[in-house]
Amino acid sequence: MLLTQNLFFSPPVEFCLEKCSRKTRVGPIFCSFEKKRSRSRSCGKLGVHHNGYTYFTAPHHPLELELPSFQTESGPDAAAIGIGIDKFYDGKNIFLTGATGLLGKALVEKLLRSTSVGKIYILMKANDKEAALDRLSGEIIDSKLFECLREKHGNSYEEFVRSKLIPVVGDICAPNIGMDAYSANEIIKEVDVIIESAASTTLNDRYDFLLDINVNAPARLMRFAKRCKNLKLFVHISTAYVNGIREGIIYEEPLMVGGNGRKNDDDDEMHSSLFPLDLTDEMNLAMKACIASTNYDAAKDLKRLGLERAAQYGWYNAYHMTKAMGEMVLDEIRQDVPVLILRPSIIESCYKEPVPGWIQGNRMYDPVIISYGKGQLPAYLADSDLHTDIVPVDMVVNTTIAAVAKHGISSKPQLNVYHVATDYVNPLRFGDMFEYIYQHFSADPLPEWEGVTQMKLFDEFSEFSNYIRDEISERCGMRNGNGMTIQKVQRQHRARVAYAEQVCKMYEFIGFFKARFHTGNTRKLLGEMSKEERDTFEIDAMKIDWREYFVRVHIPGLRKHVLNNGERSTKTV
Repeated sequence: MLLTQNLFFSPPVEFCLEKCSRKTRVGPIFCSFEKKRSRSRSCGKLGVHHNGYTYFTAPHHPLELELPSFQTESGPDAAAIGIGIDKFYDGKNIFLTGATGLLGKALVEKLLRSTSVGKIYILMKANDKEAALDRLSGEIIDSKLFECLREKHGNSYEEFVRSKLIPVVGDICAPNIGMDAYSANEIIKEVDVIIESAASTTLNDRYDFLLDINVNAPARLMRFAKRCKNLKLFVHISTAYVNGIREGIIYEEPLMVGGNGRKNDDDDEMHSSLFPLDLTDEMNLAMKACIASTNYDAAKDLKRLGLERAAQYGWYNAYHMTKAMGEMVLDEIRQDVPVLILRPSIIESCYKEPVPGWIQGNRMYDPVIISYGKGQLPAYLADSDLHTDIVPVDMVVNTTIAAVAKHGISSKPQLNVYHVATDYVNPLRFGDMFEYIYQHFSADPLPEWEGVTQMKLFDEFSEFSNYIRDEISERCGMRNGNGMTIQKVQRQHRARVAYAEQVCKMYEFIGFFKARFHTGNTRKLLGEMSKEERDTFEIDAMKIDWREYFVRVHIPGLRKHVLNNGERSTKTV
């Protein structure tokens, strides 16, 4: 029998390890800049500064001058032979956490559809084995994401999937991963690859929760991995934003144990003289804060603590900080276990396969897109000329599968890092993204709001706030009335303004993010893949048509899978 998992905050692991005033920006960039050079060890000259922010004036992004030319071809032999993805996965057994999340579920589907993988052991929170099987059916086997696999196998689909997927009752945050002895011993004997995809992605959740699942859990899983007899690779899904508030080019390098998220040439002497980040101290601090808080204010206090600690050590939020700490602890305790860390940027819906536009949950930009479409967010806080970095989930899945094969074959006791990002090879400006969003909703508006206008972008929060207060007051009927009492209109106005401000403040770091993720390892991986492998496992971000993606793929996917509007045929725009 499988044991019921335990839920509690685990004991600490024993190891140590500018914002200035900005001008409103609705139209083109101002020309009267105060020019000065900006240089760091990694990025060199960036551009010119205005009120503490860097703006780029060249036709091409200045950071491109600092990057070596990517070599996507490794010679005719490499193109003919390839990595050997099919051969590597043939009969290999995988232990996967986070299989019911967006990335984990898409990874399971692709492995079953395009490889001859052996068994996939899936860790699931459940009261018993029967409940785990019910979750497997309801959240994976019956998912719309598996339509292609269902068509491929026909009447034998369910039998095939159940023969491959083995649900294991457990909990990544419980001692011994919450597994019973029989399940643990079977995985120890059989598993070839461990993929850790489980994580809390709430940006400003309670600090103790984030530490437990993003730091303690990877350490717990690594200790389990050391017991596995045939393990070839430990795979950790992280995020590109573990790099903190650094600027310029960010390379695919492991994080320094005890390091922080600040740029190397930080001018702030107070921050540069901080004590090294100590993981044990952070966990003890969170536990003491949890004990000291009353039940009424514990969640609020611990969320505030996470924000304070992240700001002090140079991360935008507690999620990014704890994911960085998770990478540090893995590097600290792995010894000779081969580790692959994948750092995706902002993951959004499938671009091409298996279901274009498929998405699960309300992702990073999706609340912004949906609120805009509903007329609830007429403006946004971002620089229209800066870039955002979005990567479709199917491209993250394919990169993961290819990179696992490459490093699983060699199985060298190294730690390798991959940025799964798009900005360098296929940049997307904020101004262009919001133009594509406008094109979609102006051609096919939501029933809630047909008066779609182009999104206005601001650099200064106070001016953004003043604008949305006036605009939302018009839409709420405060000036022309719509049959509601004035008290109800005022409450609705306050709620909508507060929501718009909260959304923009939460994602403000993205709107003014002044770094680019180097993707040399991913481009090298592409060059080592055979043509057949490239066709089956598409990882080339240069092939993404951003207008096509937003207008005809991603937003229709949001409307179908998140808003439950059913099948919609987007008008040609």
